[in-house]
Amino acid sequence: MEQQERVRGIIAALKDAYPDPFCALHYKKDYELMIAVRLSAQCTDERVNKITPALFARFPTLDAFADADVSEVEEYVRSCGFYKHKARDIVLACQALREKFGGKVPGTMEELLSLPGVGRKTANLLLGDIYKVPGSVVCDTHCIRITNLLGLAEGKDPAKVETQLRAILPPEESSDFCHRLVLHGRAVCVARRPQCERCCLAPYCKSFSGE
Repeated sequence: MEQQERVRGIIAALKDAYPDPFCALHYKKDYELMIAVRLSAQCTDERVNKITPALFARFPTLDAFADADVSEVEEYVRSCGFYKHKARDIVLACQALREKFGGKVPGTMEELLSLPGVGRKTANLLLGDIYKVPGSVVCDTHCIRITNLLGLAEGKDPAKVETQLRAILPPEESSDFCHRLVLHGRAVCVARRPQCERCCLAPYCKSFSGE
């Protein structure tokens, strides 16, 4: 089976299995998604969703975050791990949004990467979910692990995997494809106990076929 045929099959199988792809992080405002993604680094989305309601209630506006005492933000995000770095980045990023971008999350990769605590994974997610930018490839742990198993990418370096996937994925499918991989990684292709016997991607998986 040729690569592009496999890619089309994988995309179709994921669409059938997960017709409604979504970001698991809860948010109502664009900058809240930026904050939630920063908190999710080396932390589960479930844990982030447990702490953000109180965090967003305490700091209900972008200005509130920009003017916040970092030490107070730390107390709200402590259970997410690396809380000192995350709290500092949140406050500094919100200050940058207010001072440089008119209070809005910017819509280009270059601008997003200028924000404290925002790397390519976060930037791609924001571009895909907020601005629906084609070609937004979010290389989180699920994406990297599963695309390696499928034989769509090689290696664990997020930037290199992103480049490999950009070369083969239809740009208009990229963002939803990554969301679907997260859902699949949590439901079926679980890292330590993959359920290959009921995996919709088994016919396309090089790891499963032993190629």
